[in-house]
Amino acid sequence: MAAQEPDNQTTTASALQKKLQSLGVDSPIPSFKGTDVLTNPVDIYRCYLADALATIIDCDRQLVYEAIQWTNQSSHGDLLLVVPRLRLKGVKPIELTNDLSGNVRGPFSDVPSMGGMLPSSPLFAAPIPAGIQLQLRFSSTTLPQILLPYIFERGSSYGGNPSLGFKDGQLNGSRKRMVIDFSSPNIAKEFHAGHLRSTIIGAYLSNLYQSMGWDVVKLNYLGDWGKQFGLLAVGWKRFGSEELLQQNPLGHLLDVYVKINTLFSQEEKAVKEARERGEDTAELESRGLYAERNDFFTRMEEREPEALALWKRFRDVSIERYISAYARLNIQFDEYWGESQVQPKSIEKAEAILIEKGILKEDRNALIVNFKDHGAPKLDVAVVRNRQGTSTYLLRDIAGVFEREEKYQPDQLVYVVSSEQDVYFQRLFKIIELMGRPDLSSKLQHVNFGKVLGMSSRLGTVRLLSDILDDSGNAMHEVMKRNETKYAQVEDPVRVSDTLGITAVMVQDMSGKRINNYPFDMSRMMSFEGDTGPYLQYTHARLCSIMRKAGFTTPQLRSADFSLLREQHVIDNLRLIAQFPDVTQTAFKTLEPTTILTYLFKFTHQLSSGYDVVKVIGVEDKAISMARAAYYDCARQVLHNGLRLLGITPVER
Repeated sequence: MAAQEPDNQTTTASALQKKLQSLGVDSPIPSFKGTDVLTNPVDIYRCYLADALATIIDCDRQLVYEAIQWTNQSSHGDLLLVVPRLRLKGVKPIELTNDLSGNVRGPFSDVPSMGGMLPSSPLFAAPIPAGIQLQLRFSSTTLPQILLPYIFERGSSYGGNPSLGFKDGQLNGSRKRMVIDFSSPNIAKEFHAGHLRSTIIGAYLSNLYQSMGWDVVKLNYLGDWGKQFGLLAVGWKRFGSEELLQQNPLGHLLDVYVKINTLFSQEEKAVKEARERGEDTAELESRGLYAERNDFFTRMEEREPEALALWKRFRDVSIERYISAYARLNIQFDEYWGESQVQPKSIEKAEAILIEKGILKEDRNALIVNFKDHGAPKLDVAVVRNRQGTSTYLLRDIAGVFEREEKYQPDQLVYVVSSEQDVYFQRLFKIIELMGRPDLSSKLQHVNFGKVLGMSSRLGTVRLLSDILDDSGNAMHEVMKRNETKYAQVEDPVRVSDTLGITAVMVQDMSGKRINNYPFDMSRMMSFEGDTGPYLQYTHARLCSIMRKAGFTTPQLRSADFSLLREQHVIDNLRLIAQFPDVTQTAFKTLEPTTILTYLFKFTHQLSSGYDVVKVIGVEDKAISMARAAYYDCARQVLHNGLRLLGITPVER
């Protein structure tokens, strides 16, 4: 007879309460501000601990709750009571921790009593005083019986907290909206390392906000306007080929741009040198490629049909190719926006406000903002309209902010751009504030990041996103072929190597803090050992293999006897698995992908150390084998969720 899946045990407050009662927890789940016991299992423990402490300590209940921290070091327990945070007058913290703990018998004593002044609870082992802190560990008896049903019933949503996305905390209210601008390559220019980092980090942030219940709008703000496009049009006249454009649109447009830019750089150098000598460069800029470039861009700004037709053609074919490249990274943009999409009337309106508010000044036929006049001297001077009368990137961005506000009504508007543009975004946000919109300015956020060092030198002639992905996939394919036995077992080695290669690039990018520079190391990132993307994928594939060989159905796993899970390896890993929602919420505050990644490395290394101890195959007792398989399946689910959050496709073989 097939196993029946157990009834819901944890997804509603009443079901969870019933589950806890079956484990000997008789009192109702206490309520505290900032908790969500239906998305974070550790909150169950926090609430009961805070409630117990509040009954014996003369202190505000919420303050007691906030004095309880989770710890990412298992040697320090699962929760810490930081006594000084209770702000108790006339009480010595060390004495209080000793009083609360009493005479304890060891870190994993499962005697029901919590000792000392704390009332007994089936949820906790005996507390341990550690100076001004009190360490508490989850009971190894009840933890598996709470946590495994909790994960099975949430599946891919475990780790997220959709309630954070509701406005005003109303669960039946409207959702907050985050508009995120990332990747943003320039048409006909190299897809450089900065674009790659923006793409990886932006996709991660999109996934993170969605897991927290936000409505996320993903924008790719293409560099599809401006004088560089005028230069491309001039280059197309000289070097363009219809045949080559059909064969490889992005590659050919890039070749055209490189050729014309090589010629233009000589004129650009002359203008720069003249400017450094303090000379007026207007005459130099009125002839040669300078004049041709500026003339074509002026025609674009004036919406001349022929100029716009060429622009639209190049833009459309570029977007078409980018869509397929982004799909390999699991990214689908909601809109390919761009400088060109900013309407002339929006630019005129923004400029009128800038003039009306006295923010703009005329300087040698150009319009500028001198931030010194507005209390921000470090931001220096920014040009808003060029001396030729054409708009600058900054003016289009100012107008774009207001267009995005009108169209999307965002609660947050995020730009994922290199730290090299820190000053630029400070200027943009300051100008929005000076225009009388501090409310809008406060919604704007620049998420920055450092440089990738040496990518171009290590990947040779890589110039497009597809080139980067192809090269990483090919490199991974060569690594896989070194192990002939395992290679022969892979059903589709080209597809798998492509996924693993992309994983390798993404994981190396996210391994350190965003703001840090890092060296692009192809050989290191392709390794299946250590803290690498392939190692995480190998672990996921191994867990999938265990499940295939075990042959249990999902209903069987969910109905397993979790009380049979008593091995220390299992308990230690379950303690780590329970922390995943706290890890994701920390990442939501810091916006650091390395927070998730560091956790996954710690978790997978700890997990792999127990394979030989916690066996599923060859175990005579089927009930024990089934309980262990359920444990490994929950471990796989957490790893799967973490990889998906980072934007990585988990492989099963």
